[in-house]
Amino acid sequence: MSQSLARNWIHLVYSTKDRRPMIATEVQPKLYAYQAGIFEKLSSPSRKIGGMDDHVHALFLLSKNYALKDIVEEVKKGSSKWMKSSEGTGNDSFYWQGGYGAFSVSESNVDSVVKYIENQAEHHKTMTFQEELRKFFKLHQIEFDERYVWE
Repeated sequence: MSQSLARNWIHLVYSTKDRRPMIATEVQPKLYAYQAGIFEKLSSPSRKIGGMDDHVHALFLLSKNYALKDIVEEVKKGSSKWMKSSEGTGNDSFYWQGGYGAFSVSESNVDSVVKYIENQAEHHKTMTFQEELRKFFKLHQIEFDERYVWE
């Protein structure tokens, strides 16, 4: 095949350092728009970005030209700088956690993941961030060590 073709949806989840509630509701739409711009620049357009005051969910198409870890690093680094700026929160103590969860999504499940991201406030009325990630780890058969995953 003379052409490289790929279409890989990724559901990315990551939190603020120590899951501190540092993403105020009024800042969230601007943060998600800023992150969408970073995804776009990396040829990895986002379909939906949302979350809560302590974590983010992003559904995006993984570029065939960049490694997942590089995309995540750029999105987290760029948006952390933005959050520290006067456009964001202006809080110099804002940091993302070191790790992340990334889960493949089949084309047939894209709409349900979009709805899941849109309904974060509802999910977190009955489920903590840790419970949510444990659910994803189990669903995607990812083994993890509780001592290291929460940072």
